[in-house]
Amino acid sequence: MDVLVVEDDEVLGKALRRGLEEAGHRCTWAKNGEKALGLATAQKCDALVLDLMLPDCQGLDVLREIRAHGIRTPVIILTALGSVEERVTGLNAGADDYLIKPFSFPELLARLSAVSRRSLNLTSQHLNVGPLSLDLSTRRVARDGHEIDLTPTEFSLLEFFMRNSGQVLTRKMLSEHLWDSDWEGVTNVIEVHITRLRGKIDRDFNPPLLQTVRGRGYVLRAV
Repeated sequence: MDVLVVEDDEVLGKALRRGLEEAGHRCTWAKNGEKALGLATAQKCDALVLDLMLPDCQGLDVLREIRAHGIRTPVIILTALGSVEERVTGLNAGADDYLIKPFSFPELLARLSAVSRRSLNLTSQHLNVGPLSLDLSTRRVARDGHEIDLTPTEFSLLEFFMRNSGQVLTRKMLSEHLWDSDWEGVTNVIEVHITRLRGKIDRDFNPPLLQTVRGRGYVLRAV
């Protein structure tokens, strides 16, 4: 995922960029509203993380200008201002989500994944990662022209991987996608589903596409 971070605080900006890149995303960091607006209108990004308090303008002004240009990129607002009225103002200005400082980085990753998934669900019905294809309208999956039969859970899991191809997905992110609930505790359910899915999309084909990233999670990528 290509993420544009708009944050003037040096410490937080560097931390966000480092964390996003370590999670497998590509990150561009803008420190003021003017640069953010230029980047948002000139390049394609998959999500925008926007601080409201910028040195040269208000983040809401940047958001309104972006939306006025017809840019529908999902936007998550970061702010220390957390009243209901302030949240409503941000959402009415065109934000997709709202995260109050201080926040946990895993929560930001989960919210980025969620807003990106909602955005993609509106547009893409046919997904491809290398030789692997998935058609949402017919619910057919194929690799190298060979159809693959998946259970509903396996299909949902593969769709999530394909929409986030090249990105490392943690067990928490996978669990929240499958069951729409907070993930807690230790369980091998995700590993079981991963093993079954890998057996169907990789076992009889080369090279393997679904890979384990030790200590972090899993990633689907075309080799």
